[in-house]
Amino acid sequence: MSDFRVPYVEEQQQEDNLDVVLANADLMLSHAEYSVVEDDAVQAVREQSDDLGARAITPAVGSVLTFLAKTLNARAVVEIGTGAGVSGLYLLRGMASDGVLTTMDTDTEHLRAARRAFRDATIASTRTRLINGRALDVLPRLADSSYDIVFVDGNVIDQPQYVSASVRLLRPGGVLILNAAMLGGRVGDPSQQDTVAISAREAAQLIRDDESLTEILIPLGEGIICALRNAVNS
Repeated sequence: MSDFRVPYVEEQQQEDNLDVVLANADLMLSHAEYSVVEDDAVQAVREQSDDLGARAITPAVGSVLTFLAKTLNARAVVEIGTGAGVSGLYLLRGMASDGVLTTMDTDTEHLRAARRAFRDATIASTRTRLINGRALDVLPRLADSSYDIVFVDGNVIDQPQYVSASVRLLRPGGVLILNAAMLGGRVGDPSQQDTVAISAREAAQLIRDDESLTEILIPLGEGIICALRNAVNS
């Protein structure tokens, strides 16, 4: 007997399934965020972030950073936007034991807090390179095709420039991670036409249009885009 299917019925089932998913989206996202239990070290740094007014990634986004760093056995990672060190801790925990995190920020107080956080977490000073400076001034000094991960968590309004400057840093098989890619839903709202929302859309479009990248949008935190730099023969 032939395997006969009615296309309309299948399409309707897919639509019904999607409706169920969307109806429960808030519940599922809430569960994803709260299912990650942070230890005392990360919680202390998160509290420090709040005190300094430094934006910090959510626990679920942190788990993605650790997962990717561990999957890639990352030895060289760039972070744009150090904050107080929350995301840096998540990255370092997944990186190879000899891996080095290069992280940059323009706020000296944030950098001091991050340095303290890394020290308190007993991370060797040789594994971190904290740079006080504008990312757009620092990135051109970094070597091409030398990094396993570039994590973009700086000012959203500068994201398009960060993306343009970061892709060349990735080795084939490396991953670009763009934080706040959905701005908590604002990017998908056509009525949001402020410069921040427009910049976030432009950064996402740059990634989509880059044939050297294969990307996925993950709706955790404020949304993240993970983009794999394809092998040369891909």
